[in-house]
Amino acid sequence: MDIFYHCRHCGTQVGHIKNDVFRTDQLGFDKLSPKERAELIHYDANGHVNVSTICEDCQEALERNPDLHQFDNFIQ
Repeated sequence: MDIFYHCRHCGTQVGHIKNDVFRTDQLGFDKLSPKERAELIHYDANGHVNVSTICEDCQEALERNPDLHQFDNFIQ
């Protein structure tokens, strides 16, 4: 099972963990509420885990322009 991290704003792949066995506490998933898990973690048909996160570019854009928080996708 692989884990793919993608930016929730621009879709850029932020990271990839190749590993057949992992514990959710090793990845910090146990720190998320059930609602956050449902929003941020998705499993595909191949059993891979897709995690929504934020990339450095989008984080910097949000810091410079706080009004962008109202949009799900602000970088086209």
